[in-house]
Amino acid sequence: MRIALAQLNFHIGNFEHNFSKMEARVQEAKEAGADLIVFPELAVCGYPPRDFLEFEDFIDKCEEVVNRLAAFSKDIGIIVGSPARNPVVEGKDLFNAAFLLADGKIAGQANKALLPTYDIFDEYRYFEPNDQFSVVEFRGKRIALTVCEDIWNVGNENPLYKSCPMDTLRTQSPDLMINISASPFDYGQAHDRIEVVRANTLAYALPMIYVNHVGAQTDLIFDGGSLAVSAGGHVFLEMPYFEEALHIIELEKAESYTGAPNVNGKDKIGLIHDALLSGIRDYFGKLQFNKAILGLSGGIDSAVTALLAARALGPEHVHCVLMPSPFSSGHSVSDSEALCRRNGISYTIIPIDNMYEQMVAQMHPVFGDLSFDVTEENMQARIRGMTLMAMCNKLGYILLNTTNKSEAAVGYGTLYGDLCGGLAVLADVYKTEVYQLASYINKDSELIPENIIHKAPSAELRPNQTDQDSLPPYDLLDQILFQYIEKHQSPEDIIDKGFDQEIVRKTLRMVNRNEWKRFQMAPVLRVSPKAFGMGRRMPIEGQYLS
Repeated sequence: MRIALAQLNFHIGNFEHNFSKMEARVQEAKEAGADLIVFPELAVCGYPPRDFLEFEDFIDKCEEVVNRLAAFSKDIGIIVGSPARNPVVEGKDLFNAAFLLADGKIAGQANKALLPTYDIFDEYRYFEPNDQFSVVEFRGKRIALTVCEDIWNVGNENPLYKSCPMDTLRTQSPDLMINISASPFDYGQAHDRIEVVRANTLAYALPMIYVNHVGAQTDLIFDGGSLAVSAGGHVFLEMPYFEEALHIIELEKAESYTGAPNVNGKDKIGLIHDALLSGIRDYFGKLQFNKAILGLSGGIDSAVTALLAARALGPEHVHCVLMPSPFSSGHSVSDSEALCRRNGISYTIIPIDNMYEQMVAQMHPVFGDLSFDVTEENMQARIRGMTLMAMCNKLGYILLNTTNKSEAAVGYGTLYGDLCGGLAVLADVYKTEVYQLASYINKDSELIPENIIHKAPSAELRPNQTDQDSLPPYDLLDQILFQYIEKHQSPEDIIDKGFDQEIVRKTLRMVNRNEWKRFQMAPVLRVSPKAFGMGRRMPIEGQYLS
């Protein structure tokens, strides 16, 4: 049997677009002699559809796409994911289903049993968990067909769940496993995914075909990496990352494959780089915008953001604005100009000295002789934010926010100032990782001037300011933040690891006291296992660690 794996970039709710993509791949697979083509989880509507699932018309359109695809299944089998209505009145209205289409009709259906409700997932809100399991048959093969999370409880060892669909399906003598998935990217997910698929093949002594989404849906990025793994746990095929692709395998060759794994490189920073490009590109493309703007300060964060945007959209679609203030150093402008010239990015210089001085004068009757403090610092940041947003409104740009995860975590940013933006590109990338990204971007040539990389980080909102006036050194800060945010460690746990007690407690207080800022930030491109946004839900006014 020849099976086609189709990892595609779908668009949530864009039914004609999604159908046209799948129709073209079905035709391509037919012409290549495939017997069966496999598409990802909820491919007909895109993932995650969230509250669109509450609209009857949305489900009607999903069913229309499934029926239209079925008409193309007279010469080739099609496996595709879609919401499906639940005929049992007592349950939730929908299943998250995988359909087998063959001979022009729906020939089989497998409903998802394990519904993730953690981090960015909220599937139990919408779907009924399946408790009836049957293999589907196609051209003499008995297929254990599952949906995404259903394979993440091998041996019933996952404490989140009480059942394992494959334990039931194995009793029905399947010949192979097929899993359709929507597995969002984080920098460790590719490795974990391969190990989960391998664990299934070894536990059940069956080969597995695994097909994943690719492309970004606002904050969530899908990396593809679809797989064919032999019954002995050997990776026969690993498809590209962050690329649409169609690969056809001979099942008989994959079943008993014992050769060296065909595994793509998994360098963390390289994966983050490619994921961010995908996130920027699809955010603009799916919203039908094509022009990005950002404030270029001469610092590392805005420099990396500018280069990522230029690579994702093309430098001709990126514009930088240099806005020196009374406290800006001379090299902030010269370094920024050098970066733009080297990379073919247009830029405008708009000094904010006069606007700032006028605002100080206007506020003097209110402030009187009160001394300079964070108020005046924030006024400069907000003038810059207002300037950038005015250019967005007048000239049709989307503003890219350049805040990194370290700054977002501790509130080192000005709401309605440098926290403005339509998309937060680096807000899930710690400052130390931003430096690594800069080195990665510069690996072949000096696209980012070395002076930007090596200068001391500074907001330049008061004389001789550096970030370390207010924060611990970033290599220390990021370790503490990682233990708290990603690892959910308590202050005592972190202190026990050898970190200074005063620094730990001060840092965690800053994290919790700035939830209100993060709540108002732009969507954050998710590249870590625990990003700010949908996957980390904290009370704004909570007193824990205050």
